Amino acid sequence: MWFAIMLALAVLAGLALFYLITRFHRFSFVEKLGEKSRALSWLAACLPLALPGVFALRFNITTGIVVLLHLMAAFLLCGLACRLLRRLTKREIAYDIQGGAALLLAAVYLAVGWVNAHEVRQTDYRVESRKSLARSYRIVEIADAHFGITQNGETFAREMERVQALSPDLVVIVGDFVDDDSDRADMLEACRALGGLRTPLGVYFVYGNHDEGYYRYRNFSASELREALEQNGVTILTDESVLLDGCLQLVGRRDRSNPTRADMETLMAPLDRERFTLVLDHQPNDYAAEAAAGADLVLSGHTHGGHIFPAGQIGLLTGANDAIYGLETRGDTDFIVTSGISGWAIPFKTGTFSEITVIDLASPQQ
Repeated sequence: MWFAIMLALAVLAGLALFYLITRFHRFSFVEKLGEKSRALSWLAACLPLALPGVFALRFNITTGIVVLLHLMAAFLLCGLACRLLRRLTKREIAYDIQGGAALLLAAVYLAVGWVNAHEVRQTDYRVESRKSLARSYRIVEIADAHFGITQNGETFAREMERVQALSPDLVVIVGDFVDDDSDRADMLEACRALGGLRTPLGVYFVYGNHDEGYYRYRNFSASELREALEQNGVTILTDESVLLDGCLQLVGRRDRSNPTRADMETLMAPLDRERFTLVLDHQPNDYAAEAAAGADLVLSGHTHGGHIFPAGQIGLLTGANDAIYGLETRGDTDFIVTSGISGWAIPFKTGTFSEITVIDLASPQQ
């Protein structure tokens, strides 16, 4: 599947490259160059495409392709808008205005996406428990740090200071804490930041699809990540459950990408159905089974809230995910998907924003 997606992106990027060169060649100053030298004019038409190249070199080829595709989309939209205006007003619009508007549109859109990805917001939810609790609880959910894109060890440590100021009872890390090319120093600093949190019920972690690594080219191993987390007091749950405060059952699932993952019915079998059950599951893709098994609240990440529009909507249509973002209820089960504190590969978020998620779990008595 991933090969097909990357192949499609590569083909689309090639088409975008050809299309944009022809668009840039229509600017008046480039056409004037063509009066002196045709080769020089085409060379000038290629120069603006250095911008996607800069992003590709600074981050990765995926980011370069994203910038390229957004430039193409902006030129297509502005071209369509100018055609409509021409029909309505019967007046020709200079191409320099059309092209300039397209460049401005792409720049503003990506600038907003850059801010959305780098500025971490706080999103609050209140969930009413249908079951008896010892008291109300504040849970902070963090997912998808993917160190190396918009977060590193230092910035994550600052965010953990912010989390501590919220006085959480419980902090949960719901997968993709690291990426395939995250740096060991960032990983270690981030683990120390988690170790500095002071919470009555602890800090818990479940693996995402990137945490154990796909390609084995980063400078630390999955076992070193586990060791760093455990040395800093973080409890890793792999198809395991713990009882917190005598009333809160916390279930941590292996990621869906792990072939040894247990089904939800098996995980719930030994638990007390009269107690509140909180499930941590990186990918929001097993809603029917989790609701049928009697989970009360399921926390997920993985989707990055859609990350680059319309990727989230495509994920829903293809069945890759049951939800993209936010709170929804199915039967007696509440589901929350966070957009994550960062995201994979791309330093823009045009379909959402980065966040930490705060869930106030209210006791039935309150």
